[in-house]
Parts: sequence; structure tokens; C-alpha cells
Amino acid sequence: MHDHAPSGIRGAGARRLLAISLALTTIVMIVQVVGSVLSGSLALLADAAHMFTDAAALIIALIASSVAARPADDRRTFGYQRAEVLGALVNGVILIALSVWVAVEAVQRLLDPGQVEIEGGLMLVVAIVGLVANAVALWLLSAAQRTSINVRGAYLEVMGDLLGSAAVIIAAIVLLTTGWVQADAVASLIIAAMIVPRAIGLLREVVSVLSESSPKGVHVQEIRDHILTTPGVVDAHDVHVWQLTRGAPVFTAHVVVDPDAFREGRSGEILEQLQECLAHHFDVEHSTFQLEPAGHVEHDAHA
Repeated sequence: MHDHAPSGIRGAGARRLLAISLALTTIVMIVQVVGSVLSGSLALLADAAHMFTDAAALIIALIASSVAARPADDRRTFGYQRAEVLGALVNGVILIALSVWVAVEAVQRLLDPGQVEIEGGLMLVVAIVGLVANAVALWLLSAAQRTSINVRGAYLEVMGDLLGSAAVIIAAIVLLTTGWVQADAVASLIIAAMIVPRAIGLLREVVSVLSESSPKGVHVQEIRDHILTTPGVVDAHDVHVWQLTRGAPVFTAHVVVDPDAFREGRSGEILEQLQECLAHHFDVEHSTFQLEPAGHVEHDAHA
């Protein structure tokens, strides 16, 4: 006895947003590479490498989103929604690796600032173009990232891009006004320090999903208390809540029902009330209930 609720977070809309963000990221990456060659800016080249890494992550996210949209079959009865989690895992690892690379590069620039000769004006213009493009991509993904762990990973990638562009802008302004070339190295270290906590948070959520922990903000006891308020329900046991991916919670429970409810034919009514309770109060996408007469629990316990 179960209920399925449709989910739109893995539909064409999310994939379209990922594709648009990928196009913007790729275009800006090419512009930054050209700008780096023309201006001699190592910061722009580093930010272009940042963009390249993020473009790869967006491709992973897009593929994962497409795979997740495939329907369930006899072998994978829940479908392929966990592909989003695996995509988010790869994105999290990329974010960590990227942060380490930025930090190492920044330290090298601090130790040897004389190796960098930059045309600050062109560097500033290219960085502003990157900032605007990243802001647009971030805005496009802002709504979908709240319900899809996979889009969330892509959102964090684009946020890293935006921070990188902002750091290059600040470094260019400092360079133009003071001539202090170490400014971009300092900004790079700040970016790495901002990205790492977000990446760790994403990986923590991935671990939570894969370990089948209760979704954040969902309390099993609270759900059980709601179930017990349903007329005819005596008790509830074997209550489990987990999620296939962000925004796709799954619930199962054994519900002990007054034997009179079975005799009076009210089991269907009770089941409908339980499903509505889960859907309306806790936004559970998939709920499964096993209704049992009171004596059945005692029999199971004895066995």
C-alpha cells in the first residue's frame, strides 16, 4: 500500500538550466583564455582553468540529471535518481581539488611575485565579463538547486566561478592603482577558503543520502506522532525515512490498526488519511504503509 508523488526536479527544466549554465561557462572560459594570452595575466589563466574544471563538472551534472530522469524498471525499482547523488559526489571532489590547486598557485605567486607581468586594464575588462556571465548562470540555477542535490553541486561550481571573477576584478583594480601584483594571490587564497566549506557541506549531504539517514529537518518521532493522531490507528513501528536524492524522501512504516476498523471496512480510509498526512505535512514523495491488526504485532514479537 503506497503512494507516488510526481517530482519535477529531475525533468527537462533542470537539464535546460544546466545546459544554459554550461554554455555560459564555456564561452567565458574561452574569453578568459584569449584575454590571458593578450594581457599576460596569470590570474585570468588560472580563472580560465577554474572555468574549465567547472565546465567539466556541469557536464557531469547534466549527464547525471539525464540518467536520473530514466524511468524505473524491474531491476532498479526506484529508477535512476541516485545518479544525481553520484554526480554531486564528483562535483564535491572537484571543488576540493580545485581549492587545493588555487591555494598552491597563490602561495607560489606570493613567494615569487616578480614572475607576473599583467596588463591590468584588459584583465579588468575580461574579469567583469566573467562576473556578469556567472551572475546570470547563478540566477538561473538558484531555484532548482534548492530541490536537486545535483543542481546544487553545479550551483556551487558556478558560485566558485563568480568568486573567482570577483577576485580577479579586485586584483586588477589593486594592480592598476598600486602596482601590487600579490593582490591576486591573496584574493585566490580567500576564494579557496570560501569554497572548501561549501564543498565539504555538499559531500556531507552526499554521505547522508548514501547512508540512508533521515533527511535534514525531518524527525521520525514527529512523523510517528502525526500517524498516531489518525482515527483508528493504535500504534506505529518499524518507521523508516530516507531519501533517494535531495527532494525525494521515502517513508515506510508498519501501522497497527484497531481490529474494528478492519471489520468495518475502514482500512482504505485510514490508508488514504495516512498518505495525505505524509504528503501534506512532510512532503514525502513515496510512502509505504503496512496495516496490521493489533494482535498481529504481538504475534510478530512472540515469533
